[in-house]
Amino acid sequence: MRVYVSIGSNIEPEKNVRFAIAALRAAFGELTVSPVYRTAAVGFDGEDFLNLVVGFDSELPVEEIDDMLDQMEANAGRQRGAPKFAPRTLDIDLLLYGNEIVNGERLKLPRKEITEYLFVLQPLADIAAEQPHPVLGRTMRELLATLEFPGQRCEREEVSLESHSERGKA
Repeated sequence: MRVYVSIGSNIEPEKNVRFAIAALRAAFGELTVSPVYRTAAVGFDGEDFLNLVVGFDSELPVEEIDDMLDQMEANAGRQRGAPKFAPRTLDIDLLLYGNEIVNGERLKLPRKEITEYLFVLQPLADIAAEQPHPVLGRTMRELLATLEFPGQRCEREEVSLESHSERGKA
């Protein structure tokens, strides 16, 4: 199953984004990684976020993947119970699980943020342009070309995504 997750951080963002990439690679193997985007905090005044999307293949059940993502966030120091719109050490959200539609109590896929926030759709379209939205049936490229995101700033940022321990490896 092809899985796409978004990664965001505005507390030590480069360090935490690198941590997320390393943790996802250790758990799921080869990753497809979008460019990184700098975006303004949404819903609160705070430091800019670094955001990106990662794709990988997994045979694990969707709930198990979601639990693993929650554990990765906790390992990066994320405190549960904080307000929805608040600074984040690390935010890893499951966006798509193949073409599955999930309407569970805790997990809903495809994630609605795909069509609400440019900082989710832009990097997703960068690595999965022809992926259809499971509900809307339009590709990520089509959604990016037709949806409007007034006032949302999303600027590509050059960030090294290698952790210090990975540098120099072949």
